[in-house]
Amino acid sequence: MVVGASVAGLLAARSLSESFEEVLVLERDELPDLPMVRKGVPQSGHVHGLLARGREAMDELLEGFSEELTRLGAPVFDVQEGLQWWVDGRPLAAGPSGMLAMAPSRPLLEFTVRRRVAALANVRIRADHVVTGLVTGPTDAGGDGRITGVQVVRGGRPAVIEGADLVVDASGRGARSRYWLEQLGFEPVDEERIETQVTYVTRRYRRHPFHLEGRCGTSVGSYPGKPRSAFVLAQEDDSWIATITGRFGEVPPTDDQGMLDFVADLDSPDVATVIRDAEPLGEPLKMRSPASVRVRYDRMPRIPEGFLVVGDAMCAFNPVYGQGMTVAALEALLLARLLKEGTEDLSRAFFAEASALIDVPWSIVVSTDLRFPQAVGDRSTLDTTHEPYLARLRRAAAQDPELATAFLRVAQLMDPPSALFAPAIVSRVETAA
Repeated sequence: MVVGASVAGLLAARSLSESFEEVLVLERDELPDLPMVRKGVPQSGHVHGLLARGREAMDELLEGFSEELTRLGAPVFDVQEGLQWWVDGRPLAAGPSGMLAMAPSRPLLEFTVRRRVAALANVRIRADHVVTGLVTGPTDAGGDGRITGVQVVRGGRPAVIEGADLVVDASGRGARSRYWLEQLGFEPVDEERIETQVTYVTRRYRRHPFHLEGRCGTSVGSYPGKPRSAFVLAQEDDSWIATITGRFGEVPPTDDQGMLDFVADLDSPDVATVIRDAEPLGEPLKMRSPASVRVRYDRMPRIPEGFLVVGDAMCAFNPVYGQGMTVAALEALLLARLLKEGTEDLSRAFFAEASALIDVPWSIVVSTDLRFPQAVGDRSTLDTTHEPYLARLRRAAAQDPELATAFLRVAQLMDPPSALFAPAIVSRVETAA
Protein backbone atom coordinates (compact mmCIF):
# COMPACT_ATOMS: atom_id res chain seq x y z
CA MET A 1 0.00 0.00 0.00
CA VAL A 2 1.38 3.40 -1.00
CA VAL A 3 0.15 6.72 0.41
CA GLY A 4 0.32 9.35 -2.33
CA ALA A 5 0.42 9.15 -6.12
CA SER A 6 3.36 11.54 -6.28
CA VAL A 7 6.36 10.75 -8.45
CA ALA A 8 7.96 9.15 -5.38
CA GLY A 9 4.81 7.13 -4.64
CA LEU A 10 4.38 5.95 -8.21
CA LEU A 11 8.01 4.86 -8.51
CA ALA A 12 7.74 3.04 -5.17
CA ALA A 13 4.63 1.29 -6.50
CA ARG A 14 6.61 0.26 -9.58
CA SER A 15 9.23 -1.37 -7.34
CA LEU A 16 6.62 -3.03 -5.13
CA SER A 17 4.83 -4.48 -8.16
CA GLU A 18 7.73 -6.88 -8.71
CA SER A 19 7.38 -8.47 -5.27
CA PHE A 20 3.73 -8.22 -4.23
CA GLU A 21 0.58 -9.72 -5.67
CA GLU A 22 -1.27 -6.39 -5.50
CA VAL A 23 -0.19 -2.80 -4.95
CA LEU A 24 -2.74 -0.19 -3.88
CA VAL A 25 -1.91 3.51 -4.29
CA LEU A 26 -4.10 5.94 -2.33
CA GLU A 27 -4.23 9.58 -3.51
CA ARG A 28 -6.18 12.42 -1.94
CA ASP A 29 -6.62 14.33 -5.24
CA GLU A 30 -8.71 13.59 -8.25
CA LEU A 31 -6.17 12.62 -10.92
CA PRO A 32 -6.40 14.34 -14.31
CA ASP A 33 -6.50 12.45 -17.60
CA LEU A 34 -4.06 14.92 -19.17
CA PRO A 35 -0.75 16.47 -18.06
CA MET A 36 -1.77 19.42 -15.90
CA VAL A 37 -0.97 21.17 -12.63
CA ARG A 38 -2.91 19.62 -9.77
CA LYS A 39 -3.76 20.82 -6.28
CA GLY A 40 -1.82 18.14 -4.43
CA VAL A 41 1.46 19.12 -6.10
CA PRO A 42 1.72 22.84 -5.36
CA GLN A 43 5.17 23.04 -6.94
CA SER A 44 4.14 21.40 -10.21
CA GLY A 45 3.88 24.71 -12.07
CA HIS A 46 7.50 25.61 -11.27
CA VAL A 47 10.85 24.51 -12.69
CA HIS A 48 11.65 20.88 -11.93
CA GLY A 49 14.98 19.28 -12.61
CA LEU A 50 15.44 15.66 -13.57
CA LEU A 51 19.15 15.37 -12.95
CA ALA A 52 21.31 13.17 -15.16
CA ARG A 53 21.39 10.42 -12.52
CA GLY A 54 17.63 10.73 -12.14
CA ARG A 55 17.11 10.20 -15.87
CA GLU A 56 19.21 7.04 -15.69
CA ALA A 57 17.30 5.78 -12.66
CA MET A 58 13.93 6.46 -14.29
CA ASP A 59 15.03 4.42 -17.31
CA GLU A 60 16.01 1.55 -15.02
CA LEU A 61 12.58 1.60 -13.39
CA LEU A 62 10.52 2.29 -16.52
CA GLU A 63 12.14 0.89 -19.63
CA GLY A 64 12.19 3.37 -22.50
CA PHE A 65 11.04 6.25 -20.30
CA SER A 66 13.49 8.80 -21.75
CA GLU A 67 12.54 7.87 -25.30
CA GLU A 68 8.86 8.25 -24.46
CA LEU A 69 9.37 11.74 -23.03
CA THR A 70 11.42 12.66 -26.09
CA ARG A 71 8.54 11.59 -28.35
CA LEU A 72 6.24 13.78 -26.25
CA GLY A 73 8.44 16.79 -26.93
CA ALA A 74 10.68 17.02 -23.86
CA PRO A 75 14.04 18.59 -24.82
CA VAL A 76 17.16 16.44 -24.39
CA PHE A 77 20.58 18.07 -24.12
CA ASP A 78 24.09 17.73 -22.79
CA VAL A 79 24.13 19.10 -19.24
CA GLN A 80 27.22 21.23 -19.86
CA GLU A 81 26.89 22.19 -23.52
CA GLY A 82 23.13 22.75 -23.55
CA LEU A 83 22.92 24.93 -20.45
CA GLN A 84 24.96 27.83 -19.18
CA TRP A 85 25.64 27.52 -15.46
CA TRP A 86 26.62 30.57 -13.42
CA VAL A 87 28.39 29.61 -10.19
CA ASP A 88 29.62 32.22 -7.72
CA GLY A 89 29.23 34.93 -10.34
CA ARG A 90 31.08 33.15 -13.16
CA PRO A 91 29.85 30.96 -16.05
CA LEU A 92 31.18 27.42 -16.04
CA ALA A 93 33.32 26.60 -19.06
CA ALA A 94 31.39 25.01 -21.90
CA GLY A 95 32.21 21.58 -23.27
CA PRO A 96 30.74 18.11 -23.71
CA SER A 97 30.05 16.42 -20.38
CA GLY A 98 28.68 13.12 -21.65
CA MET A 99 25.69 13.57 -19.33
CA LEU A 100 22.26 13.89 -20.89
CA ALA A 101 19.48 15.79 -19.14
CA MET A 102 15.80 16.03 -19.98
CA ALA A 103 13.47 18.97 -19.46
CA PRO A 104 9.85 17.83 -19.34
CA SER A 105 7.43 19.90 -17.31
CA ARG A 106 6.50 18.38 -13.97
CA PRO A 107 2.91 17.73 -15.13
CA LEU A 108 4.14 15.87 -18.24
CA LEU A 109 6.69 13.83 -16.30
CA GLU A 110 4.25 12.88 -13.54
CA PHE A 111 1.45 12.05 -15.99
CA THR A 112 3.79 9.83 -18.02
CA VAL A 113 5.00 7.99 -14.90
CA ARG A 114 1.42 7.56 -13.66
CA ARG A 115 0.22 6.21 -17.00
CA ARG A 116 3.07 3.68 -17.09
CA VAL A 117 2.52 2.53 -13.49
CA ALA A 118 -1.27 2.42 -13.80
CA ALA A 119 -0.86 0.07 -16.77
CA LEU A 120 0.81 -2.56 -14.55
CA ALA A 121 -1.59 -5.45 -14.06
CA ASN A 122 -1.22 -5.61 -10.27
CA VAL A 123 -1.27 -1.86 -9.45
CA ARG A 124 -4.48 -0.03 -8.54
CA ILE A 125 -4.56 3.74 -8.07
CA ARG A 126 -7.48 5.11 -6.04
CA ALA A 127 -8.17 8.86 -5.99
CA ASP A 128 -10.19 10.78 -3.36
CA HIS A 129 -8.64 8.79 -0.49
CA VAL A 130 -7.34 11.09 2.25
CA VAL A 131 -5.16 9.10 4.65
CA THR A 132 -5.58 10.30 8.24
CA GLY A 133 -3.68 7.74 10.30
CA LEU A 134 -1.96 4.37 10.54
CA VAL A 135 -3.40 1.06 11.69
CA THR A 136 -1.43 -1.55 13.63
CA GLY A 137 -1.86 -5.29 13.90
CA PRO A 138 -0.95 -7.59 16.78
CA THR A 139 2.58 -7.09 18.09
CA ASP A 140 4.87 -10.05 17.57
CA ALA A 141 6.63 -11.36 20.64
CA GLY A 142 9.70 -9.23 21.14
CA GLY A 143 8.85 -7.11 18.08
CA ASP A 144 8.12 -3.42 17.73
CA GLY A 145 4.68 -3.77 16.22
CA ARG A 146 3.56 -3.87 12.59
CA ILE A 147 1.72 -1.33 10.49
CA THR A 148 -1.06 -3.20 8.70
CA GLY A 149 -3.17 -0.47 7.14
CA VAL A 150 -4.38 3.10 7.17
CA GLN A 151 -7.33 5.20 8.24
CA VAL A 152 -8.84 7.14 5.36
CA VAL A 153 -11.60 9.55 4.47
CA ARG A 154 -13.14 8.76 1.09
CA GLY A 155 -16.13 10.53 -0.31
CA GLY A 156 -16.32 12.47 2.94
CA ARG A 157 -16.71 9.31 5.04
CA PRO A 158 -14.12 7.72 7.37
CA ALA A 159 -12.99 4.16 6.67
CA VAL A 160 -10.17 1.74 7.46
CA ILE A 161 -8.14 -0.19 4.88
CA GLU A 162 -6.31 -3.13 6.47
CA GLY A 163 -4.42 -6.23 5.48
CA ALA A 164 -1.33 -4.53 4.05
CA ASP A 165 1.99 -6.37 4.12
CA LEU A 166 3.74 -3.02 3.72
CA VAL A 167 2.68 0.63 3.95
CA VAL A 168 4.83 3.24 2.17
CA ASP A 169 4.31 6.93 2.93
CA ALA A 170 4.98 9.06 -0.17
CA SER A 171 2.69 11.94 0.79
CA GLY A 172 5.29 14.68 0.35
CA ARG A 173 6.42 17.66 2.38
CA GLY A 174 3.24 17.74 4.43
CA ALA A 175 3.51 14.09 5.52
CA ARG A 176 2.07 13.32 8.96
CA SER A 177 3.50 9.83 9.50
CA ARG A 178 5.91 10.73 12.27
CA TYR A 179 3.05 12.23 14.28
CA TRP A 180 0.85 9.21 13.59
CA LEU A 181 3.67 7.00 14.89
CA GLU A 182 3.81 9.05 18.09
CA GLN A 183 0.09 8.48 18.55
CA LEU A 184 0.81 4.76 18.34
CA GLY A 185 3.40 5.01 21.12
CA PHE A 186 6.61 5.32 19.11
CA GLU A 187 9.28 7.81 20.14
CA PRO A 188 9.42 11.22 18.42
CA VAL A 189 11.51 11.19 15.25
CA ASP A 190 14.54 13.50 15.05
CA GLU A 191 14.66 16.11 12.32
CA GLU A 192 17.42 18.17 10.74
CA ARG A 193 16.41 21.55 9.39
CA ILE A 194 18.11 24.32 7.40
CA GLU A 195 16.06 27.49 7.10
CA THR A 196 16.68 29.64 4.03
CA GLN A 197 13.23 31.23 3.55
CA VAL A 198 13.16 30.67 -0.20
CA THR A 199 10.43 32.36 -2.25
CA TYR A 200 10.15 31.83 -5.98
CA VAL A 201 8.00 33.05 -8.84
CA THR A 202 7.56 31.14 -12.10
CA ARG A 203 6.09 31.99 -15.48
CA ARG A 204 6.05 30.21 -18.82
CA TYR A 205 6.97 31.90 -22.12
CA ARG A 206 6.91 31.11 -25.82
CA ARG A 207 10.31 29.77 -26.96
CA HIS A 208 11.98 30.52 -30.29
CA PRO A 209 15.24 29.00 -31.64
CA PHE A 210 17.05 32.33 -31.50
CA HIS A 211 16.51 32.74 -27.76
CA LEU A 212 19.65 32.23 -25.63
CA GLU A 213 21.66 31.55 -28.80
CA GLY A 214 19.99 28.16 -29.18
CA ARG A 215 20.87 26.86 -25.70
CA CYS A 216 18.25 25.01 -23.65
CA GLY A 217 18.53 27.25 -20.65
CA THR A 218 20.48 29.17 -18.06
CA SER A 219 21.00 28.63 -14.33
CA VAL A 220 22.18 31.62 -12.32
CA GLY A 221 23.06 30.52 -8.80
CA SER A 222 22.98 32.54 -5.62
CA TYR A 223 25.95 32.88 -3.25
CA PRO A 224 26.80 34.93 -0.16
CA GLY A 225 26.14 38.57 -0.93
CA LYS A 226 23.88 37.62 -3.88
CA PRO A 227 20.72 35.98 -2.50
CA ARG A 228 18.83 36.07 -5.80
CA SER A 229 18.92 33.27 -8.36
CA ALA A 230 17.04 32.09 -11.44
CA PHE A 231 16.59 29.16 -13.79
CA VAL A 232 15.32 29.32 -17.37
CA LEU A 233 14.68 25.94 -18.97
CA ALA A 234 13.32 24.80 -22.33
CA GLN A 235 10.27 22.52 -22.13
CA GLU A 236 7.84 20.74 -24.42
CA ASP A 237 5.49 22.69 -26.71
CA ASP A 238 8.17 25.26 -27.63
CA SER A 239 8.03 26.89 -24.22
CA TRP A 240 10.38 28.30 -21.63
CA ILE A 241 9.79 28.02 -17.92
CA ALA A 242 11.48 30.77 -15.92
CA THR A 243 11.74 30.66 -12.13
CA ILE A 244 13.23 33.59 -10.21
CA THR A 245 14.14 33.04 -6.58
CA GLY A 246 14.96 35.08 -3.50
CA ARG A 247 16.16 34.09 -0.06
CA PHE A 248 16.05 35.66 3.39
CA GLY A 249 13.31 38.19 2.70
CA GLU A 250 14.12 38.76 -0.98
CA VAL A 251 10.65 38.17 -2.45
CA PRO A 252 10.28 38.23 -6.25
CA PRO A 253 7.34 40.28 -7.55
CA THR A 254 4.79 38.88 -10.02
CA ASP A 255 4.29 41.85 -12.37
CA ASP A 256 6.32 42.10 -15.59
CA GLN A 257 8.32 45.19 -14.69
CA GLY A 258 8.86 44.02 -11.14
CA MET A 259 10.23 40.70 -12.37
CA LEU A 260 12.56 42.50 -14.77
CA ASP A 261 13.80 44.78 -12.02
CA PHE A 262 14.35 41.78 -9.73
CA VAL A 263 16.55 39.92 -12.23
CA ALA A 264 18.51 43.01 -13.26
CA ASP A 265 20.89 42.27 -10.36
CA LEU A 266 21.71 38.76 -11.61
CA ASP A 267 25.16 37.99 -12.97
CA SER A 268 23.75 36.88 -16.35
CA PRO A 269 21.44 38.95 -18.60
CA ASP A 270 19.84 35.81 -20.09
CA VAL A 271 16.94 35.67 -17.66
CA ALA A 272 16.02 39.29 -18.27
CA THR A 273 16.20 38.65 -22.02
CA VAL A 274 13.55 35.91 -21.84
CA ILE A 275 11.27 37.82 -19.47
CA ARG A 276 11.52 40.99 -21.56
CA ASP A 277 11.38 39.60 -25.09
CA ALA A 278 9.43 36.31 -25.00
CA GLU A 279 5.63 36.09 -25.13
CA PRO A 280 4.14 35.16 -21.71
CA LEU A 281 2.05 32.00 -21.49
CA GLY A 282 -0.28 32.11 -18.51
CA GLU A 283 0.05 33.99 -15.25
CA PRO A 284 2.97 33.96 -12.78
CA LEU A 285 2.88 31.52 -9.87
CA LYS A 286 4.41 32.15 -6.43
CA MET A 287 5.68 29.53 -3.98
CA ARG A 288 7.50 29.54 -0.64
CA SER A 289 9.85 26.94 0.79
CA PRO A 290 11.00 28.02 4.22
CA ALA A 291 13.41 25.17 4.96
CA SER A 292 15.05 21.93 3.91
CA VAL A 293 13.89 19.21 6.31
CA ARG A 294 15.35 15.75 6.81
CA VAL A 295 13.38 13.37 9.04
CA ARG A 296 15.69 10.79 10.60
CA TYR A 297 13.62 7.60 10.63
CA ASP A 298 16.94 5.74 10.52
CA ARG A 299 17.67 6.95 14.06
CA MET A 300 14.47 5.67 15.65
CA PRO A 301 15.26 3.27 18.51
CA ARG A 302 12.14 1.28 17.61
CA ILE A 303 11.23 1.10 13.95
CA PRO A 304 7.75 -0.23 13.13
CA GLU A 305 7.63 -3.27 10.91
CA GLY A 306 5.81 -3.02 7.62
CA PHE A 307 6.31 0.73 7.23
CA LEU A 308 8.54 2.85 4.98
CA VAL A 309 8.80 6.53 4.03
CA VAL A 310 10.09 7.82 0.68
CA GLY A 311 10.58 11.06 -1.22
CA ASP A 312 9.90 14.47 0.32
CA ALA A 313 8.12 12.79 3.22
CA MET A 314 11.57 11.65 4.43
CA CYS A 315 13.75 14.47 3.08
CA ALA A 316 12.49 17.69 1.51
CA PHE A 317 15.43 19.46 -0.14
CA ASN A 318 15.82 23.12 -1.02
CA PRO A 319 14.01 23.10 -4.39
CA VAL A 320 16.60 25.29 -6.12
CA TYR A 321 18.91 22.26 -6.43
CA GLY A 322 16.38 20.05 -8.23
CA GLN A 323 17.31 16.90 -6.29
CA GLY A 324 13.92 15.60 -5.14
CA MET A 325 12.77 13.49 -8.10
CA THR A 326 16.21 11.99 -8.61
CA VAL A 327 16.45 10.95 -4.96
CA ALA A 328 12.94 9.47 -5.14
CA ALA A 329 13.97 7.36 -8.15
CA LEU A 330 17.12 6.16 -6.38
CA GLU A 331 15.05 5.23 -3.32
CA ALA A 332 12.73 3.21 -5.56
CA LEU A 333 15.70 1.32 -6.99
CA LEU A 334 16.94 0.68 -3.45
CA LEU A 335 13.52 -0.65 -2.43
CA ALA A 336 13.40 -2.99 -5.42
CA ARG A 337 16.85 -4.37 -4.61
CA LEU A 338 16.08 -4.97 -0.94
CA LEU A 339 12.84 -6.74 -1.76
CA LYS A 340 14.62 -9.04 -4.22
CA GLU A 341 17.19 -9.84 -1.52
CA GLY A 342 14.35 -10.92 0.74
CA THR A 343 15.46 -8.74 3.63
CA GLU A 344 13.63 -9.88 6.76
CA ASP A 345 14.06 -6.62 8.64
CA LEU A 346 13.03 -4.54 5.62
CA SER A 347 12.10 -1.32 7.39
CA ARG A 348 15.34 -1.01 9.35
CA ALA A 349 17.45 -2.00 6.34
CA PHE A 350 15.66 0.45 4.03
CA PHE A 351 15.91 3.42 6.40
CA ALA A 352 19.60 2.73 7.01
CA GLU A 353 20.50 2.47 3.31
CA ALA A 354 18.20 5.32 2.30
CA SER A 355 19.95 7.50 4.87
CA ALA A 356 23.32 6.73 3.29
CA LEU A 357 21.82 7.54 -0.12
CA ILE A 358 20.43 10.86 1.13
CA ASP A 359 23.74 11.80 2.78
CA VAL A 360 25.20 12.86 -0.58
CA PRO A 361 22.53 15.32 -1.80
CA TRP A 362 21.97 16.50 1.77
CA SER A 363 25.67 17.30 2.14
CA ILE A 364 25.38 19.50 -0.97
CA VAL A 365 22.45 21.37 0.57
CA VAL A 366 24.25 21.78 3.89
CA SER A 367 27.56 22.94 2.45
CA THR A 368 25.92 25.32 -0.03
CA ASP A 369 23.12 26.83 2.05
CA LEU A 370 25.11 27.23 5.26
CA ARG A 371 27.61 29.38 3.37
CA PHE A 372 25.00 32.10 3.83
CA PRO A 373 25.34 33.68 7.28
CA GLN A 374 21.56 34.29 7.35
CA ALA A 375 20.79 30.56 7.05
CA VAL A 376 19.62 28.87 10.25
CA GLY A 377 20.89 25.35 10.82
CA ASP A 378 23.27 23.17 12.74
CA ARG A 379 26.78 24.18 11.69
CA SER A 380 28.51 21.80 14.10
CA THR A 381 28.94 19.14 11.39
CA LEU A 382 29.89 21.61 8.67
CA ASP A 383 33.47 21.00 7.52
CA THR A 384 34.83 24.38 6.42
CA THR A 385 38.42 23.22 6.00
CA HIS A 386 37.86 22.43 2.32
CA GLU A 387 36.00 25.62 1.44
CA PRO A 388 39.09 27.58 0.26
CA TYR A 389 39.95 24.70 -2.12
CA LEU A 390 36.35 24.42 -3.37
CA ALA A 391 36.23 28.18 -3.94
CA ARG A 392 39.37 27.88 -6.10
CA LEU A 393 37.81 24.95 -7.96
CA ARG A 394 34.65 26.94 -8.72
CA ARG A 395 36.76 29.83 -10.03
CA ALA A 396 38.94 27.53 -12.14
CA ALA A 397 35.88 25.75 -13.56
CA ALA A 398 34.99 28.98 -15.34
CA GLN A 399 38.08 28.44 -17.53
CA ASP A 400 38.65 24.68 -17.48
CA PRO A 401 35.93 22.52 -19.12
CA GLU A 402 37.15 19.37 -17.37
CA LEU A 403 36.81 20.97 -13.95
CA ALA A 404 33.38 22.24 -14.95
CA THR A 405 32.40 18.68 -15.89
CA ALA A 406 33.69 17.34 -12.56
CA PHE A 407 31.68 19.98 -10.69
CA LEU A 408 28.52 19.21 -12.66
CA ARG A 409 28.89 15.45 -12.18
CA VAL A 410 28.61 16.04 -8.45
CA ALA A 411 25.70 18.46 -8.84
CA GLN A 412 23.93 15.93 -11.09
CA LEU A 413 24.47 13.19 -8.44
CA MET A 414 26.56 11.13 -10.82
CA ASP A 415 29.61 11.32 -8.52
CA PRO A 416 29.98 11.87 -4.76
CA PRO A 417 31.53 15.14 -3.55
CA SER A 418 34.71 13.22 -2.72
CA ALA A 419 35.33 12.97 -6.50
CA LEU A 420 36.31 16.64 -6.45
CA PHE A 421 39.34 15.68 -4.36
CA ALA A 422 40.70 13.10 -6.79
CA PRO A 423 44.41 13.73 -7.49
CA ALA A 424 43.82 14.66 -11.14
CA ILE A 425 41.19 17.25 -10.15
CA VAL A 426 43.32 18.69 -7.34
CA SER A 427 46.25 19.01 -9.74
CA ARG A 428 44.16 20.94 -12.28
CA VAL A 429 42.89 23.28 -9.56
CA GLU A 430 46.40 23.93 -8.24
CA THR A 431 47.66 24.56 -11.76
CA ALA A 432 44.85 27.02 -12.41
CA ALA A 433 45.41 28.81 -9.14
